[in-house]
Amino acid sequence: MEITGSDMSNWRIGSLNGALLAAYFVPVWGMIAYGIMFAPVHALYDQPNISAALYVSDHLHVAGMNLVRIAWLLALVRFAVIAFFAVFLALLCWPSTRKSGACDEALGIALGVGSLFSFACMVMASQVGEAGALRLHATELLMMLGTAIVLVFDQPAHKPAATSDAALRELQLANNR
Repeated sequence: MEITGSDMSNWRIGSLNGALLAAYFVPVWGMIAYGIMFAPVHALYDQPNISAALYVSDHLHVAGMNLVRIAWLLALVRFAVIAFFAVFLALLCWPSTRKSGACDEALGIALGVGSLFSFACMVMASQVGEAGALRLHATELLMMLGTAIVLVFDQPAHKPAATSDAALRELQLANNR
């Protein structure tokens, strides 16, 4: 058997795109959530969280310990997205899961929750007038939506159905039970 070039035949473009996206979100959102975990109020007023902090404190009139709880909730959402990206990366280690698309569920959940979170932060940033945070959350949202679109159109290859008489009779027997 002769292999020419790199053997990337079992990598789908959606898997590769998801892995690159996870390579960004796991360390970046991990550092943000880690900072919130140990210094909630200080980290809440950093660039990635300033829009949520200002919106919650100014528009919803939340202060004190409730602001700390909201900061921990932001960290929890970020850790949940990181966990689903980590599960996706772990499932990518097996070629059979890459080919069949079995790892796409974890990526889809990470993209869904992360997109919803980034969209909410983007809307809050536009409401409080934070241009830097607005650009950051819009960029993250566009990266996740782009990966979601790639996943929709990059479906795994399906195996052709068996056409022998014995296989067709087995299918008919299974359907008639």
